[in-house]
Amino acid sequence: MDYKGLVGQYKDALISDLFGLLEIESVKGEPAKNAPVGEGPKAALDYMMSLGERDSMVSKEVDSLAGHLELGSGDKLFGILGHVDVVPPGNGWDTNPFNPVLEDGEIIARGVQDDKGPTMAAYYALKILKEQGMDFKYRTRLIIGTDEESDWQCTDAYFKSEEMPDAGFAPDAAFPIIHGEKGITTFNIIQKHTPLDEEEPNIELKVLISGERYNMVPEEAEAKLKVLQNMSEVIQSFEDFLRRDDTEGEYEIDNGFLKLGIKGQSAHGSTPEAGVNAGFILLKFLNELNLDNNATAFVKFANSKIIGNFDGEKFGMAHSHEELGETSVNTGMINYTEVDGGIFGVNLRYPEGLDFESGLRDFEDSIYEEGFVIEDVTRQEPHYVDKNDPLVSVLLDSYRNHVEDDTEPFTIGGGTYARTLEKGVAFGAMFKDTADTMHQKNERMKVEELLLATEIYLEALHRICVKGEMDED
Repeated sequence: MDYKGLVGQYKDALISDLFGLLEIESVKGEPAKNAPVGEGPKAALDYMMSLGERDSMVSKEVDSLAGHLELGSGDKLFGILGHVDVVPPGNGWDTNPFNPVLEDGEIIARGVQDDKGPTMAAYYALKILKEQGMDFKYRTRLIIGTDEESDWQCTDAYFKSEEMPDAGFAPDAAFPIIHGEKGITTFNIIQKHTPLDEEEPNIELKVLISGERYNMVPEEAEAKLKVLQNMSEVIQSFEDFLRRDDTEGEYEIDNGFLKLGIKGQSAHGSTPEAGVNAGFILLKFLNELNLDNNATAFVKFANSKIIGNFDGEKFGMAHSHEELGETSVNTGMINYTEVDGGIFGVNLRYPEGLDFESGLRDFEDSIYEEGFVIEDVTRQEPHYVDKNDPLVSVLLDSYRNHVEDDTEPFTIGGGTYARTLEKGVAFGAMFKDTADTMHQKNERMKVEELLLATEIYLEALHRICVKGEMDED
């Protein structure tokens, strides 16, 4: 089959249908009737269902959160999982983020890389196979979600009622293949009481705020202090601290309160060591002050158990796996008020082999006497497919038939829809030299890369779902 030639015939239609999807502002919004995560994501789901119906595919929606388009017949099911919801566009765009433009060979719009472009590429691979009159050995479903960027309500709802594919891939990451993902957890470490003896403080910590999301390194932190005496000495100490640590910060006196601010550097929660946690820096400085009793307990705990704990060792959960790597810990939110005490919002990612539940229980037992407990735990198990599995072999070969790249399949600390499958991997659509503009202003995708991804998906689905090569491997 001439994969490249066939895709070239569909270029204009592919781009036109993609533009229609990109024009839908599918940011998660307020729940509405028949739109649990907002009218935008539901409209995008309906759009994809309408394309499938236009092209005579079997369509089905599930709880207005997800849906699938299906071709073929047979006992076995192959799944492709994409999503049509997007993150908010943010500011600073050169064009309207929901009015896609084609400029210098690139499509610019929110969601074109993540994940509307790759999802449409997979859709067109199916469409081409159908219109070539292929006889599918697998029932093949393009499963479409609407809440991937938030809470994954879509896949939760879908797999409660629909069957699990025998194998599949998510076109929502990078080539060649991501065959393993760490377990991802979030939890809050909450200050419940103060075991320290009362001392006469010089400073009362009123508020500390740093970070908004578990999975991002906070780039800013601020604190509000009531300095009971020697205000000038505290300010001098702060200035000395900034110089000593080569840190960007500022202060101001407002209605008798001393306000401190720290600038760090953001990074994704899967690689916390790549950023500079502004909250950590501020807590290091506060540890040098004579704070009130409750704040002292909070700050001392942070300095002993939280700051610099990138590998989980201070939690007793450091662990390493040959392919999935090491435990990583990001404390993405740090909050304190004099009324409620302190909270640390933690995003911990762990490889195969770590008994997370046992480790968390032991850690909670160890911190109870310090006045802290653990609440609000969420967890996704590690996901791993052996890189010698026939699924990986066929996909990798299909990729290498179109791209000169000997990169081996790899694992990540992030999470994709692939982890919702019993046997699934992430497969594209970013290439080795693709500029990653996901979640950024002026998100873009090269047309040549869109077409190349479609060619790769076309060959992979032809070989797996039509020719049955995965079963023969």
